[in-house]
Amino acid sequence: MPITLPENLPAFDVLRNEGVMVMSPERAARQDIRPLKIALLNLMPKKIQTENQFARLIGATPLQIDLHLIRMSEHQTKNTAAEHMAEFYRPFQEVRDEKFDGLIITGAPIEHLPFEDVTYWDELRQVMDWTQTNVQSTFGICWGGMALAWHFHGVRKHLLDHKAFGCFRHRNLAPTSPLLRGFSDDFVMPVSRWTEMRQEDIDKAGLTTLVTSDQSGPCLVNDPDHRALYLINHLEYDSDTLKQEYDRDIANGTPINVPQNYYPDDNPAMPPLNRWRSHAHLLYGNWINEIYQSTPYDITQIGA
Repeated sequence: MPITLPENLPAFDVLRNEGVMVMSPERAARQDIRPLKIALLNLMPKKIQTENQFARLIGATPLQIDLHLIRMSEHQTKNTAAEHMAEFYRPFQEVRDEKFDGLIITGAPIEHLPFEDVTYWDELRQVMDWTQTNVQSTFGICWGGMALAWHFHGVRKHLLDHKAFGCFRHRNLAPTSPLLRGFSDDFVMPVSRWTEMRQEDIDKAGLTTLVTSDQSGPCLVNDPDHRALYLINHLEYDSDTLKQEYDRDIANGTPINVPQNYYPDDNPAMPPLNRWRSHAHLLYGNWINEIYQSTPYDITQIGA
């Protein structure tokens, strides 16, 4: 089944050309089924790139997905055209009376700031509380996952003395979890962050770590009491996303190490290989399936 996107959203043509089934809202309205209503709260600077990445993953599932793009109400992005934001995004204050089957909260390049110093923190706290009454399942990515863990459980983020940057091996700690159905025992995932959550803090909060790495620490954390998942790394990344980040830092003169285990022979002159794509599709497909199995058919009953 397809993902429903506006035909003039850049992701529509990108995904269609990749073979992903996409459908216009007009065509979807003529189908006698209830699509899953998934929202993306996009906090990343490169909005269009992030839209493509997440739409690609949730659009590959066998269910019809109705994707909604959300932004912080007062925060203005500097890296995406105002026309794009005005046409495709709604501020949170306009959707707070709606119900959603799922919500993805992306990362944001503000890791060095205490949460309370982020300009939109007060509104994001409203969003996180709102998920408990208006969202069936919430998926926090990188900084977004850390923000949820801090807000609901007081789990701290700790600054690293160097950036965790590269493709690190991860261990599947819960192979019987429906969220990890089909996962290998050991697999690669892109990592790009200056902060971490520590296992002792996660344990004290009563949360369950599903995936971890000996090199970069806890990765995927389950919070069933809040119907939430926290993914601290980046399965959604494109093959060249780490390369773009590395090239940007080199061009800006920012000290940065070559991303580990990413380029063949760790040689930036070589094209990187994508070794995480299959597990990305597995995780997001499993998440969508779990939402489908648990969400009420009458969407107004979410949070009841």
